[in-house]
Amino acid sequence: MKPFLASLKEIRGRLSWLDLTSTAIAAAGLLLELFGINGGPFSFLKFLAVLAGLYLFVRLIGWWRNRLLWSLRNRLIVAYLFIAVVPILSILTLVILAARILYSQLGAYLLYEDLHQRIEMIADIAEHIAIAHETLPPSITLDESERVLAAESHAVHDRELPGLKITFSKDLPLLRKVAPQSKNAFAGLMQEGDSLSLISLRMIHDPKEQRGVILRVPVSTPGTDISEFLSTIAPDLGVIQLNLMETYEGNAPQSVLYSSGGRQYRVAKRIVASNRALQAPMFWFDSPVNVVSRMESVFVDKDGTVDPARPLLAVSNARPSRLNARIFTSLGELRTSYVIFFVLVGIIFLLIEAAALATGIVLTRRITRAVADLYRGTQFVQAGDFSHRIQVERMDQLGALGESFNQMTGSISTLIEEQNKRQRLENEISIAREVQNQLFPSTLPSVPGVEIEAICKAARSVSGDYYDFIQLSPTHVAIAIADISGKGISAALLMASLQAALRSQMLTEGSERLSTAELVSRLNKHLVRNTGDDRFATFFIAVYDSATRTLRYTNAGHLPSFLICNGSAHLLDKGGMVLGVVEDYVYEQGILEVAPDSLLIGYSDGLVEPENVYGEEFGIPRLKEAAVRVHGAAPLMVAESLMAAAEEWAGTPEQADDMTVLVARLR
Repeated sequence: MKPFLASLKEIRGRLSWLDLTSTAIAAAGLLLELFGINGGPFSFLKFLAVLAGLYLFVRLIGWWRNRLLWSLRNRLIVAYLFIAVVPILSILTLVILAARILYSQLGAYLLYEDLHQRIEMIADIAEHIAIAHETLPPSITLDESERVLAAESHAVHDRELPGLKITFSKDLPLLRKVAPQSKNAFAGLMQEGDSLSLISLRMIHDPKEQRGVILRVPVSTPGTDISEFLSTIAPDLGVIQLNLMETYEGNAPQSVLYSSGGRQYRVAKRIVASNRALQAPMFWFDSPVNVVSRMESVFVDKDGTVDPARPLLAVSNARPSRLNARIFTSLGELRTSYVIFFVLVGIIFLLIEAAALATGIVLTRRITRAVADLYRGTQFVQAGDFSHRIQVERMDQLGALGESFNQMTGSISTLIEEQNKRQRLENEISIAREVQNQLFPSTLPSVPGVEIEAICKAARSVSGDYYDFIQLSPTHVAIAIADISGKGISAALLMASLQAALRSQMLTEGSERLSTAELVSRLNKHLVRNTGDDRFATFFIAVYDSATRTLRYTNAGHLPSFLICNGSAHLLDKGGMVLGVVEDYVYEQGILEVAPDSLLIGYSDGLVEPENVYGEEFGIPRLKEAAVRVHGAAPLMVAESLMAAAEEWAGTPEQADDMTVLVARLR
């Protein structure tokens, strides 16, 4: 009992309050229906029970689908059903529907053709009588000639036209009504009251007097619904019924209304062929097809009004085997050969389908077995057992997948170890980044009339750009910016070496009087002697004396900084080549008199090298223009504006190089 109770508890936990309420309402409605309780609120409760049952049915389908399609084997089976079985059933359904439509149209055609063949027959008889009447000798009276011609027509056509009546008249006013365009002849179906007949009206041109002949074959006997005429036409059809229509202009609802030509009609009388029955089937799937076709008749009302296009509905049925015999009659002896060929093709098709089904079952079992082995392997891996291996039986893609899984489990330990190493490396890089951040100046120099700001955005975790501010005396400040070759940790280490060497030189007594060219030469020797041949740095340093407003600088291969004063920019390009290449290289010092409220801007190549979508660099001229536009702003705002201008030019947040800008306001 415990497993059963546990299952019930699990099912109860999955059901929502709406599921439980719907179950209770559906059960109550079922009990009311079983005991036959109706009326009042009970009927409404039954209605709610139907809605609750539909809701539970949808929920059950969803639950069953999830349980069924969880297995890959079941999913493949469903896929095979939709890929193979469903299209075949759809094609067969379309073929059956198309065949039934074709048979229905063929039956309608046979009925229409036989009926109009009779109409053409009585039209030919009328024409024959007219011609014979005109060629009779003058010695024969009209009555004698008409009696002779009528007797001849009856003798020849009474079997095909049962009930044929031939009458002659001096005038045919009906002909002028039903055929106003051609007053000589008319042939067709005519409905007079509740009777229907095949009729042919024709004028006879006689020298003595105008005569007309009327041929009438009753389709229905007045006062009855049985037609002997319909029994003689379309022998391949079964029961035949003609529905005479009458106009409907009332407002009362009718079960069946037929619309034609903007008018509505209803059935006035049904005419059924006598002694007609559906043929016996030739085989078990020789099911009958229903045939419905529309014909037109001339309706003559009692008051003489004529409706030239009154619809007439013909309803019949037929066996497809009889219609097939009618279709393939012209094949003669080849008919058996075609049937044998069709049966052989069907057998071959069934064999192919059986082979495809067997192949699908075998492939499904192989695929699901391989997937099950992989699933069990993942369970071992989840448990921490990396020694489990999948047995590979076939060298196909599934076998390659199993082998790949074995290789994966064999290398998981290595991957975990590499991940640990990478984590340690990332920790070291994080430490290096923290150390590098400490190399940048943490406090700004306090020199009267000097305001300094700098921004550095690294392309990687660790930057290769370097900037520094060093206060040498109460009125002297040194401003430096450098770009180390390379990126990452190696560039950061070289930057740390350059920073240590610079500060060791600048923090000695009397360094404010030291030539910037001499300082750069010492730094160059330091880098040449302590770094490899492939390591170098561009460097710019300037020393500003606020008392004399003098700026001394040296540019060692760095992009020229510029001094903005009075709306123009002056490049600071005196100096020499980059540091760390030639040991005894002689550098040059530049000296400028700084105007009040000037702006010194230093930068790295990462600020001017960003390219737009057309491959054009931001460039130094655009940088100077951007600096001139914000010349009057605070140094921090100037630095942020220059950074934003370069990033907007590139149009992308990704950096190809470190970006550094340094701004000093010299008042």
